[in-house]
Amino acid sequence: MRENAPTATVREIMTGFATLTGLSPTGKVPPRRYLWTDAFAVCNFLELYRQTGDEQYTRLALRLVDQVHNILGRHREDDPRTGWISGLDDQEGTLHPTKGGLRIGKETNERGPADSFDEGLEWDRDGQYYHYLTKWMHALNRVSRVTGDATYNGWAIELAKTAHARFTYVPSSGGPKRMYWKMSIDLSYPLVPSMGHHDPLDGFITYHQLQATPAKDSETSPWPDLTAEITDMASICEGKSWATDDPLGIGGLLSDAFRVGQLIIHGNFEHTDLLEILLDSALQGSGAYARESPLRLPADYRLAFRELGLSLGLRAVEKLKGLIRQNPDLFNKAHPLHSRLERLMQYAPLREEIEMFWPEHRDANTWTEHRDINMVMLATSLAPDGYLTL
Repeated sequence: MRENAPTATVREIMTGFATLTGLSPTGKVPPRRYLWTDAFAVCNFLELYRQTGDEQYTRLALRLVDQVHNILGRHREDDPRTGWISGLDDQEGTLHPTKGGLRIGKETNERGPADSFDEGLEWDRDGQYYHYLTKWMHALNRVSRVTGDATYNGWAIELAKTAHARFTYVPSSGGPKRMYWKMSIDLSYPLVPSMGHHDPLDGFITYHQLQATPAKDSETSPWPDLTAEITDMASICEGKSWATDDPLGIGGLLSDAFRVGQLIIHGNFEHTDLLEILLDSALQGSGAYARESPLRLPADYRLAFRELGLSLGLRAVEKLKGLIRQNPDLFNKAHPLHSRLERLMQYAPLREEIEMFWPEHRDANTWTEHRDINMVMLATSLAPDGYLTL
């Protein structure tokens, strides 16, 4: 089978990523795992399998899942603590590798509870990010959907249960629940107590996605129910504004909109108004971003992975437009979503500009400093179905 140009490019990128980060061949380079990057990488390998039929890519996806769990699900080598961060013994930890959450994979160890806070250093310190955990839940769910093995979605649900219990809290002064942005490796104390802008939204949609998968694939699910967590997230989301002019954030809103659209069509999501809210927020942010004209800047003043998040979201707009057109019973011609999507399509040229720019600027410092994540996000944007399609 002759490969088309995007598939060949994605295969080249992901093969290079596997080699650079110690995924394949095994034993040649010490594994270097980072949760956000690896979540997208799993989806990319699954998409390469779909496009080529070559089972080496499913093997790479599953090997990557195993590496992430066995590295980021355990304490760091420079930590006096050992074993699974959940505290489970080796046998139980292997059966439930996400029960204690998963480390980010930063180079520097976390800040201790008695250490002073330094905002600059905190970016380089390990711990757990909720929005990274939701990305991994999504990746595990995609593995289940592609392979038919419900174990992976079960691990995603166990991760959701743990993350929700530890990241959400009721303020001491009272009022509705909130969320911590960053927690310690063992989830025993917050490292950054503020709430991430889109964290509750990510959780709300992802929990629905996980909950829908067993209901779709089997009459009886052995996995815990997420109804209480979904109710919590709905409450935390209430009245929030999602608009942002950050390209990665805009892209996330658009990708979420496509996820919501698919859940609605499959009958697994009743909050149909959220689709309009997400598109309105993305429209507001896209206008502000376009007015700033950041794509005119030289490569050394730009961050590829953030821009590629936007290009991925613009891919999702195209797919959502097609999805709505294919379901006229749910979205008739007068539905307000049509006009919103047409307005968003005016930003489609940004996707082409971003995807063409970065392959020609991989010698820029901002590319090489974040090479792993930039490679993977470029591959995801070029072949988005592995990540976007439920």
